[in-house]
Amino acid sequence: MALSLPAGHLVAQEPAPAPVEEPAPPADDQAPPAEPAPSGEEPEPTAAENAAAPRDPLEIYADLNLFGEIFDRIRAEYVDPPDEQELIRAAIQGMLTSLDPHSGYLPPADYDDMREDTSGEFGGLGIEVTMEEGVIKVVSPIDDTPAAKAGIMANDFIIELDGMQVQGMTLDEAVAKMRGPIGTSIKVTVFREGVEKPLDFELTRAVIAMRAVRWTMEGGEAEGEGDVAVLRLSRFSEQAFVGIEKALQDIFAQRDGVAPKGIILDLRNNPGGLVDQSVYVADAFLKQGAVVLTRGRIPEESARYDAQPDALDAMIADVPLVVLINGGSASASEIVAGALQDHKRATVVGTRSFGKGSVQSIISLGPDGAMRLTTARYYTPNNRSIQALGISPDIEIKQVVPEEFQGRDEIIGEAGLAGHITIEGQEETSVGSSVYVPADKAEDTQLQYAIRLVDGKETNAAFPPKAE
Repeated sequence: MALSLPAGHLVAQEPAPAPVEEPAPPADDQAPPAEPAPSGEEPEPTAAENAAAPRDPLEIYADLNLFGEIFDRIRAEYVDPPDEQELIRAAIQGMLTSLDPHSGYLPPADYDDMREDTSGEFGGLGIEVTMEEGVIKVVSPIDDTPAAKAGIMANDFIIELDGMQVQGMTLDEAVAKMRGPIGTSIKVTVFREGVEKPLDFELTRAVIAMRAVRWTMEGGEAEGEGDVAVLRLSRFSEQAFVGIEKALQDIFAQRDGVAPKGIILDLRNNPGGLVDQSVYVADAFLKQGAVVLTRGRIPEESARYDAQPDALDAMIADVPLVVLINGGSASASEIVAGALQDHKRATVVGTRSFGKGSVQSIISLGPDGAMRLTTARYYTPNNRSIQALGISPDIEIKQVVPEEFQGRDEIIGEAGLAGHITIEGQEETSVGSSVYVPADKAEDTQLQYAIRLVDGKETNAAFPPKAE
């Protein structure tokens, strides 16, 4: 669950404070200087001092020579001739993954997939699909896409792609076949209930923006009715903020400019994404103040990101806000939840979040792919690091987990990952947090509690939050 920011995209950076030249006076509880050894010799350096001391360059080059020697022996003596490029890439991967669970090497194909994932755009047809009894079923065509314009409809069954039978393919294989370079064509054959013969559609792939935000109005007796707006944000791709903005505008337009009684921002099982998108989304609900602070080893990796007043946050300034989180809410989700919680703009409901408090820069290696490198830790506006700890909800509400999922619905989160970054003196979580969310909204305990909270049918001292 990566919180990623392409290298070069770090903006609005503040320079690190200049070092203080005058030494500070010793604190009252500061230990006295160590006495010299009786023999007059200097004491042996501790293990920590040895680790912090810079290594002799000759030692480093000797280690690189060792790597070269092992590489040559593998090439010469391994039982089968190895692929030298794969050997080197595996060594690079091992070096990066030894740092922490989120650093790593991205081969060219994986780098392309990651850029598509974070952009939220790809070359495709614009069909949301699902697998039903071994057949690919159209959930809905996306507006203004090749599929919608050609007349593909919800509940159509895709039976062939370019003359190849879909039955037997996995959902991922079928989706991969429908995606492709923009401007290329594909023949899609569908079966439609009530139509005797299959229908053929010749579609030309175009740029498709994946929908990051879905919204409904809840709180009424029938689904889709009510005064409470529920915005479900699935990930922090480049479509996140524009999705939130459009959702809020559509809600007000549907209600003839009347604000909803409350807004529920659902970030459960949202794995994160781009730092800038988390800042924009938090800014949609805040008019001022810090959103997130990042601190790295070098000044260029340290920054403060602030909210700014705009028409969007003014439009919803008086609308109560609830944020839903759970054990699968990570990274950018935690930035947003932490910022809104610290500023007393929202009441956070659910279970503790994942606890990923680090930022990864994606550094391009040209034709050789890219590296994902952890370059900073992030902190909430109140200077809280949630690394391996997570965001604790203001109101803890647990789901009713079906018996078949009990014991398998909880994850410890970042603290359970081998090699995770630690912060000296900071507490870490040691218990799991549930990631279970029922498909049926009526059985979704967390969502229904939040709706009742906004509707006034539940009361809690944490809602609405009060400025201290």
